[in-house]
Amino acid sequence: MATRVCVVGSVNTDTVFSVAALPAPGETVLAAAPSSHPGGKGANQAIAAARAGARVQFVGAVGDDDAGRRLRRHLQGNGVGTDGLTTVAGSSGSAVITVDPSGENTIVVAAGANGAWALDAGQRDLIADCDVLLMQLEIPIPVAIAAAELAHTRGATVILNVSPAGGDLSELAELIDVAVVNQAESAAFGHRVPHRVVTLGARGARYAGADGTVDMPAPVVQAVDTSGAGDVFAGVLATEWAGGIEHAMQCACVAGALATLVAGAGECAPSAEAISAARDTFRPGR
Repeated sequence: MATRVCVVGSVNTDTVFSVAALPAPGETVLAAAPSSHPGGKGANQAIAAARAGARVQFVGAVGDDDAGRRLRRHLQGNGVGTDGLTTVAGSSGSAVITVDPSGENTIVVAAGANGAWALDAGQRDLIADCDVLLMQLEIPIPVAIAAAELAHTRGATVILNVSPAGGDLSELAELIDVAVVNQAESAAFGHRVPHRVVTLGARGARYAGADGTVDMPAPVVQAVDTSGAGDVFAGVLATEWAGGIEHAMQCACVAGALATLVAGAGECAPSAEAISAARDTFRPGR
């Protein structure tokens, strides 16, 4: 039976600028014509989980603008349930992303609707009926705490992608089972949790926790755009978590590597079939 994943998180419209080099502080650089794509850490992770084979419900908010309607259709078109996607007055979330020729990026996010909502009864029902709750921090921390409390009491695995890091996370940290962080976020997130997964970019990921330690290399690929790769990693990790830590990390590392081969964060998640084929053909770390 497919894992039931509930993603509580953000959904944005991403505007992407391709540049020769990422700007330094105070520097102006020229870019190619911008492109617009659906995104947001929550939406990206939900789509990654759905494409990897999970049954996914999304809990979040969009504005009552054209962007909100497009973002809802984007989730639905990728097999993500949107019964928990509420509409609030105002603008939907948005982000500006700059990407250099090596695929490295910078991201600035305007929360919009993502920062202006609280859980309602219908959303709580969706959270109560999941196997895995997956969250990020582009939403209000009180929303994340309320969702984690509910999922925790129902016996679901609570996974938090601690991104963007910041704020007082002490109460939330006590309610999560798995923290997914990059190296910078890991240094900032000092709370003890049962399971910590640190993403290392092209070098793969490292697990430390109740089941010891695991270092999982990633396949070597020629990256086009790294934006969204961490979200794909988190979504696939949540989908495969019940299969064991090494299995989940291998699937997530392979999926994250495949994601860098596609420009844009909103459409870069690979299918379950692509992940399976890549696991058979890629030699991690070579």
